Amino acid sequence: MTSSLGDANRLELASNAWDSEQDDTLVCRAVRQETHDVKTFVLSPATPGRFSYQPGQFMTYAFDIGGETIHRCYTISAAPTRPNAISLTVKRVPNGPVSNWLHDNLKPGVSVKALGPMGSFTCFAHPASRYLFLSGGSGITPLMSMARTYHDLAEPKDIVFVHSARTVTDIIFREELELMARLSPSFKFAPICEAANPLAPYSGLMGRLSLDQLKVIAPDFMSREIFVCGPAPYMAAVRTMLGSAGFDMAHHHEESFNFETLSAGEKTEAIEGEIALDAPEAAKTYTVEFTKTRRSIEVPETMTVLEAAKRAGMRLPSSCTQGLCGTCKSKKVSGSIVMNHQGGIRQREIDAGMMLLCCSKPTSNLVIER
Repeated sequence: MTSSLGDANRLELASNAWDSEQDDTLVCRAVRQETHDVKTFVLSPATPGRFSYQPGQFMTYAFDIGGETIHRCYTISAAPTRPNAISLTVKRVPNGPVSNWLHDNLKPGVSVKALGPMGSFTCFAHPASRYLFLSGGSGITPLMSMARTYHDLAEPKDIVFVHSARTVTDIIFREELELMARLSPSFKFAPICEAANPLAPYSGLMGRLSLDQLKVIAPDFMSREIFVCGPAPYMAAVRTMLGSAGFDMAHHHEESFNFETLSAGEKTEAIEGEIALDAPEAAKTYTVEFTKTRRSIEVPETMTVLEAAKRAGMRLPSSCTQGLCGTCKSKKVSGSIVMNHQGGIRQREIDAGMMLLCCSKPTSNLVIER
């Protein structure tokens, strides 16, 4: 009887909305092995609360790893129709500091800090009767959230879900997607494997997604709302493919988070010393010093600190570059800035001297703990 009452009380408390501004602590409740190198981590607030978000949105997490706080964004792979918990699904990346820490250390009972949900990559922003979901690798997560949501709602959405994986054993959520296809006549799942796995028989499509394959899988793709997520080369290939077919790109939507690798701008070879920046001659410039890397750069008042740092060859964590995700959050030791963010930082963090490099322009010399 005691256990039953406890469960009832928990459900009653879970009717309260969770607000990351008030309580940013989430507790890992379960860990699920999806493939040999992909795990799903189920999280909920320490004090039960209900999550409210749109399918496809993400959370920004703060992980304490090796004495350093590292921020990463991960899409919510769960569906908002099941609001008492969220989940993030992460692939272990060789030499990836966060993904390896998550796989090795995030276990039931361990707490993490989170901010969100946020993001505009969601099917709710583009309602349609027919969708085409195209995903590659771990880019499946936001599209899985969308598919789970429509499946739970039993809405008569015509959805074709095409997922590209290396081999059949790398298909994330395979069993669940196949079950959804069996249960719903309006849902079609079509995996494509780049290579064969001799230990796992597979009779489906092989190779890489092509226009000819797409025409077979979804002959009416030209009239569908298309959502795409995956590695940058995959999404670039999809854009090229759709463009060659004459697809109206106003109905093409994409999202990509790849935080374990450097972006194209961050792969620029580091240059010792200072470099010239493209800025109006009349613009004032300020010195920005980074305490941990012991680098000092000149930043025009018209340019964000992140952009100037990238041009100087510095490799700083970043993603959205719009003040939304919080990945570039850093401690401002001294100096003044103008910061125009979009929710990626809390007011109490700003009051404590934190800043987002991607949307902050200097108004004096700066010292940044980074």
